[in-house]
Amino acid sequence: MNIAIIGTGYVGLVSGACFAKLGHRVICVDVDNKKVEMIDNGIAPIYEEGLDEILTTYKDNIRATTDYAEAVQQSDITFICVGTPSEKDGSIDLSFVKEAATAVAKELKQKSWHVVVVKSTVLPGTTQHVVLPLLEKHTHQKAGKDFGLAMNPEFLREGVAVKDFLEPDRIVIGCYDEKTKTTLQNLYKEFSCPLLATSLSAAEMIKYASNCFLAAKISFINEIGNFCKKLGIDTYEVADGMGLDERIQRSFLNSGIGWGGSCFGKDTRALRAWAKKEEIPCKMVDGTINVNEEQPLQLIKLLKKYLPVLKNKKIAVLGLAFKPDTDDIRDTRAKPIIDKLLEEKAKVQVYDPKAMDNFKKIHPNIHYCKTAQDTIKDAEAILLTTEWAEFRKLDFTGKIVIDGRRVKEAENAKVYEGVCW
Repeated sequence: MNIAIIGTGYVGLVSGACFAKLGHRVICVDVDNKKVEMIDNGIAPIYEEGLDEILTTYKDNIRATTDYAEAVQQSDITFICVGTPSEKDGSIDLSFVKEAATAVAKELKQKSWHVVVVKSTVLPGTTQHVVLPLLEKHTHQKAGKDFGLAMNPEFLREGVAVKDFLEPDRIVIGCYDEKTKTTLQNLYKEFSCPLLATSLSAAEMIKYASNCFLAAKISFINEIGNFCKKLGIDTYEVADGMGLDERIQRSFLNSGIGWGGSCFGKDTRALRAWAKKEEIPCKMVDGTINVNEEQPLQLIKLLKKYLPVLKNKKIAVLGLAFKPDTDDIRDTRAKPIIDKLLEEKAKVQVYDPKAMDNFKKIHPNIHYCKTAQDTIKDAEAILLTTEWAEFRKLDFTGKIVIDGRRVKEAENAKVYEGVCW
């Protein structure tokens, strides 16, 4: 099929690249000329394992442009994959979705039948009550009759997003009309996973419910981990025992300093803000967020057992990305930890193999080291905040290490403390 992808962030670019790998012809649209140029040169504007290779290998199937008309006119399906950033109150900003829907609609007037698919994460009711009216207004056509409409949420994990797209657990398609459902079933026919067809709003809610549940699972084990720390219990042994129950499963039960990234924080806050607006109790999501906001500072609390006064102390922080194998620092747990260290006048030196350039945009004045070894060499204490594989090869002998991510190789330190074990 011929596919247009609107937006080349993690979701859009990974989706477009993987569709190209599967043999479809893809045109990506972005307002950023630099991104367009990079994609056309086989270079991903974001760090994601395997993405550059796909862009290079399947370059005949994928290209980029800033021109909506070029993309929509030459495609059968348009995926809206633009960002939905958070407002100050946690609600999502739909301006990019509205702009994309309007721009696509203006090009649909010249086409006989075209399917528009929302892949951006939006609250239940958005596709039906925001996107659909915009499309009908600017096309002067009717959804389901003149053009198709669907909501197709993504479930990609940064760092393994390419694998997740090509080997998904499930594919969810919320469809406004039967013709669109048939089109998307045909698009995804080569995938062996379950394909669930739902209403538009159910598809939107599946995305939010999934992310909020996973975030809650992590916050739960972190709260249990705080109990275990007090009792001298290894939380990971507890998680292993819990995970053997098929109703619970072991994934997302690694305790530590909490979750970050582009999804969990944004989605939990958005659901909470929506619930507040609708006057619906939101106690589980509230608790999930509150535990996660407090958890990183457990690392500082442990550090102060050994260095009660942090002023002028050299503290090494290993890891700035919210997780390994990405350069994404959105909601990274390293930030509140570094903020607290700076508040206490510590001398902070940091290292991350991929995320330092991004972190410099929010903290330009801390000391960025060239290697992990340089970072810890003269540090009076080391905080482990992202579990990059290379950190497992370091020699921590003679050091004070406070571990937020269960890097077992650090246990050879002179002093070793795990945040929940």
